Amino acid sequence: MPEGNEIYRYAHLHREKFVGKTICVETPNGRFPDAPLLTGRKLKAVLAHGKHLGYDFGRDRKLHVHLGRFGDFTEGKMPFPEAKGALRMRWSTRTDWLELRGAIDCSIYTDEQWQALENRLGADPLALNADPSPAFAYVQKAKLAIGALLMDQTIFAGIGNIYRAELLYRAKQNPFTAGKDVSARTLKAIWKDAVKLMPDGMVDRRIVTTRAKDRPHKTGKALRDETHYVYHRHGKPCFVCGTTIRRTEMAGRTLYWCPKCQPDETGAERAFLARSKPIREPEGARETSPRTAAHIRKE
Repeated sequence: MPEGNEIYRYAHLHREKFVGKTICVETPNGRFPDAPLLTGRKLKAVLAHGKHLGYDFGRDRKLHVHLGRFGDFTEGKMPFPEAKGALRMRWSTRTDWLELRGAIDCSIYTDEQWQALENRLGADPLALNADPSPAFAYVQKAKLAIGALLMDQTIFAGIGNIYRAELLYRAKQNPFTAGKDVSARTLKAIWKDAVKLMPDGMVDRRIVTTRAKDRPHKTGKALRDETHYVYHRHGKPCFVCGTTIRRTEMAGRTLYWCPKCQPDETGAERAFLARSKPIREPEGARETSPRTAAHIRKE
């Protein structure tokens, strides 16, 4: 699923190419029936909050897009290429075109609906002057694991599965620890790290969270298998301590962590895994378990 860095990257790109221009909006596969309500209008602004995009066409009409896990945009210079695949929406100006496929939502919001969405979402590390204090206050009273809380978009908007795993690793925080048992200092460090790392991921769609000193190749650009400390590295040795990276399921997504660098100081990890069913690990890795958390609020 595209995380906040990707959403803001699209917002910046679309703002530069389309704001102030009259847009022709089409729906080649018919799955955006409200296209005629927008076509011929001038795009006034592009908004982003967490994993949501808003395209303001004025007069109480905002196009809301949530890419979900598989949604994506493609863009280019006119003329259009041949329409291929499940092309839900396509728009154009005299010089540029944009195509949308795979989004879980592409619908028109009123200004009131957009504001209600923003009010429901949590603090966004990519938003200018975002205030994380309500998120900190919630977490410090929560019995739910910090690894699940970071995925709750009503608490922290825009943080997804990659950043969850990597931010917790960089903070040396065990992901199973209850929110109420995470120190205020650690919460502030995680937020500060997110504010630093996530804009870097807007540049070229490449999320790099490892520090040069921790990589096998300590000079030059991070190689493909050196970009993350734990994400998608289950069964492999930790770059820092050599311990096998583990995985399990939390909040409906696969969680990755290092048992040594992120120690289980409260016993929460042991308890979580004891009540879960095991999943198959690569040869040489220790067995971990999946657990769903359907009640986590994903926006």
